Amino acid sequence: MIRKLSLALSPLALVAASCGQSSPAHSQQAETEQLPFRITELGTFAEPWAMAFLPDGSALITEKAGKLKLWKADRTVVDIAGVPAVDYGGQGGFGDVKPAPDFATSGTVYLTWVEAGLHDTRGAVLGKARLALDGSPRLEGLQVIWKQTPKVTGRGHFSHRIAFSPDWRYLFLSSGERQKFTPAQDLTNNLGKVLRLTLDGKPAPGNPFAAKGGVGAEIWSYGHRNLLGLQFDARGQLWDLEHGPMGGDELNHVEPGRNYGWPLVSDGDHYDGKPIPRNATRPDLAQPAISWNPVIAPGDFIFYHGDRFPGWNGQVLIASFAIGGILRLSIDGEKAKEEARYSLGQRIREIRQGADGAIYVLEDAPEGRLLKLEPMA
Repeated sequence: MIRKLSLALSPLALVAASCGQSSPAHSQQAETEQLPFRITELGTFAEPWAMAFLPDGSALITEKAGKLKLWKADRTVVDIAGVPAVDYGGQGGFGDVKPAPDFATSGTVYLTWVEAGLHDTRGAVLGKARLALDGSPRLEGLQVIWKQTPKVTGRGHFSHRIAFSPDWRYLFLSSGERQKFTPAQDLTNNLGKVLRLTLDGKPAPGNPFAAKGGVGAEIWSYGHRNLLGLQFDARGQLWDLEHGPMGGDELNHVEPGRNYGWPLVSDGDHYDGKPIPRNATRPDLAQPAISWNPVIAPGDFIFYHGDRFPGWNGQVLIASFAIGGILRLSIDGEKAKEEARYSLGQRIREIRQGADGAIYVLEDAPEGRLLKLEPMA
């Protein structure tokens, strides 16, 4: 059923849209606009987390409690067998899913999820398997190829987003600092980092801290908090989108060996009100392309490439919990600027572009809908 949604601002959206900037690093916040697209509902999923299109136009969708779904263009949905057991709770569970660069010939898919450890600890893991689509869909030969080290207590800030390098040779992975703060600055663990791995999950050659050996050899950048978006732009540059504390969500241009400051600096403060020095006080550290205070509470993001939405080509589209919709940003060199906010009246977890140039989003809800956004005309 196709239905056009009218503008519906939640209280959080009103707060986020009305507050101005407090420093040059903060968002030039755009007004929430009337929706420039029509919306088609395509299905409903239980706490969906990630989505990836396959070459035939079908899509894989992870549900946080531990299911992997195959959504087909005729809107049928099938459970995929052979998925791993996940440690579900808090922010943890099933995470990202991506077809391998050679999926068309190998059928390989990469998955992330949270794995339980000893003594009430847990951590994210990365695995790969063959997706068999003959007969009943299933994963075959699933193997874990990477783990967050060390496993720690708590159920927050796993991050575990996947991105492949433009040359398809390497896998980049976000690893949150698990709400433990200081590991993000420690190069002997892989928490609070962006990692560059081979397609088998090993440290990629030429990483900036390769000489350290161990998990330090995996690290591409550090000083990150909770990275829920990881994408390459059309020029082959890597960007991440991460949650700040009470304020300070940020979009970063990720460069090798750089320190992105957490928890030394932030454009937000601790939840108990204790202040944190601002990013601008440490020009020796990497500065965000844009930050938000109050937060937008981001999910995933994409760089839009296409002509179905005139003027959006090369711009950033961000899924947001706090505004209950999508933000659109333009990029100018190392900086970003808000262009518009579009309220959909529900927390948005995932955003993807289809081969048809349409935009697909997943709501963050117990019964989260898959929505297709297309131009009005």
